[in-house]
Amino acid sequence: MQTVPFSPDQASSFAGEVDALYGFLWALTIVIGGVISLLILYFAVKYRRRNEDEIPRPVRASHRLEAVWVGVPFVVAMGIFVWSAGIYYRMYRPPEEAIDVYVVAKQWMWKFQHLDGHREINELHVPVGRKVKLTMTTEDVIHSFFVPAFRVKMDVVPGKYCTIWFEPTKAGRYHLFCAEYCGTSHSGMIGWVDVMEAPEYQAWLSGGAAGGSLAATGEKLFQQLACRTCHKSDGTGRGPMLEGVFGKTVQLANGQKVTADEAYVRESITNPKAKVVAGYDAIMPTFQGQVSEEQLLQLIAYIRSLAGVQGPAPQGGASPGGQQARPAPAPAQMKQSQQ
Repeated sequence: MQTVPFSPDQASSFAGEVDALYGFLWALTIVIGGVISLLILYFAVKYRRRNEDEIPRPVRASHRLEAVWVGVPFVVAMGIFVWSAGIYYRMYRPPEEAIDVYVVAKQWMWKFQHLDGHREINELHVPVGRKVKLTMTTEDVIHSFFVPAFRVKMDVVPGKYCTIWFEPTKAGRYHLFCAEYCGTSHSGMIGWVDVMEAPEYQAWLSGGAAGGSLAATGEKLFQQLACRTCHKSDGTGRGPMLEGVFGKTVQLANGQKVTADEAYVRESITNPKAKVVAGYDAIMPTFQGQVSEEQLLQLIAYIRSLAGVQGPAPQGGASPGGQQARPAPAPAQMKQSQQ
């Protein structure tokens, strides 16, 4: 559905709300601009100076008129604020049942990693009618993830994770752009979001993913980096145990408390002395520059699995790979900031 000829398709649950707000602002601007223009012309004619000796009559102030032209714009402005804040609040608070997809931006491409291990470049496959959460970061400069048909846009900033979500409402193939100038080939940093009906999406998933799930790949990397030597499942290691920690509140040595989310785990790997877990020494070395952004996402997926945090099944209770979900792997301990 297109509201006006020059607008993109409405293909997400947010599209109608965003267009309604934009349409209201557009109409309000035209009405107010038109009324002010007419009043300017009217007053310019009515109160024009008719001769050089004419002295204008004094005008008595009207407090009622003052109250009206202050009060009405205030009410309209606050109404717009409440309306737009409501949309913003929903757009930037991903629901728990959303399908998780990790995104790494890089000059000049978009790299997607699904929890079941599927990897894509400049193309993202998602099912229609399902909420999809994107956890995004970038390997170099600032990029901006923009899908006009979904009315979603999010800047992707180096060194941190940004999240956004959408719910496609219509199957099809939709443009993906980088909306932030990111270098000489910025205009070529484009891609597609393929929204598929449930049977087609299941067929795509059944194609399998080379190398196993994202958590399985992260477990292998966890072992290669010898993280198990410090993060032991019985809690006797030099670093905190990681089983069940993801999504929970962590007590820090400085008395503060933080939630062990993606951003916290990432910081704990790249800058372990930033947030040291209470009861442990700041002895963990940094892995900044030793692991890529994609590998960081793999480690995070593995730590999520230790806490039993799994992405929702695409259809019928099956795991993203089309099989029944398996229990989380045996705890191993990753560098949760050393925390």
